[in-house]
Amino acid sequence: MKINHNNYLKLAFNIAKINLGKTNSNPSVGCVVVKDNSVISSGYTSINGRPHAEFNALNSPRNFNNSDLYVTMEPCTHYGVTPPCTNIIANKGIKRVFYSFNDTDKRTAKMSKVELGKKKIKVYKRFNANFKDFYQSYFLIKKNTIPFIDAKIAVSKDYFTINKKYRWITNSKSRDRTHLIRSEYDAIISTSKSINNANIWIYLERTLSKGKYHKLGQHILKKNNTLVLEFDKFGILKSKKIYNKDDTNKIAFSRKETRNELSKDSFVESFLQSLKQKMYGNRK
Repeated sequence: MKINHNNYLKLAFNIAKINLGKTNSNPSVGCVVVKDNSVISSGYTSINGRPHAEFNALNSPRNFNNSDLYVTMEPCTHYGVTPPCTNIIANKGIKRVFYSFNDTDKRTAKMSKVELGKKKIKVYKRFNANFKDFYQSYFLIKKNTIPFIDAKIAVSKDYFTINKKYRWITNSKSRDRTHLIRSEYDAIISTSKSINNANIWIYLERTLSKGKYHKLGQHILKKNNTLVLEFDKFGILKSKKIYNKDDTNKIAFSRKETRNELSKDSFVESFLQSLKQKMYGNRK
């Protein structure tokens, strides 16, 4: 029977998405263990980055001897806060390791094949084009020591970001999608006026229920923790606090507005003009 290794790697990437944005400076890695063409275990990087995915997948009394291990990024080989993952891979009797990305961390980059080869474990690198950008933020930070930044702007077809009659210019589905994307980032930058006017809730965590994501929304908070930021009238962060589900009903929000306004030379204005130019060229 021919084994489709890409299917198992795809599963590993989908598992890695569970804690994407929650693993601190470590990448969110997914790991799948296969024996006799059946998945017998899986794991992903824990919140804050430790333990690693391989440890979580192999840390059980199950018999892993002669199994194949599929992991999104090559296993680490260095001693840090935890021992190298190559140790537990060798100790559990893994026969072959398949991975998609080399780590750019100088302590372990391209070393797993060498270390595991010493234990007679075969290692194969298999690139999956469907996930070519999965670690772009991690690689950028490791290479250039600068953060990976995305811009999110809700804008109407006629280039307005605010509707004076309605609170939202987007629908509930797009807002739920936005909350999900936000949960994959470590930090969010916004204006104090936006936060005070929109009464913004920033969701940090999402949970699974019967294989599906909970709907994210202000009135259906479920188990999602909430980060509440308080800004002063100058737009400077005054305080921040993480609330759990039970505490959110105790929060009283103010509708008071600050005097901060966006000028014609602001980032948002420049971004929208640039977007308009790319979409329509010189047409008016």
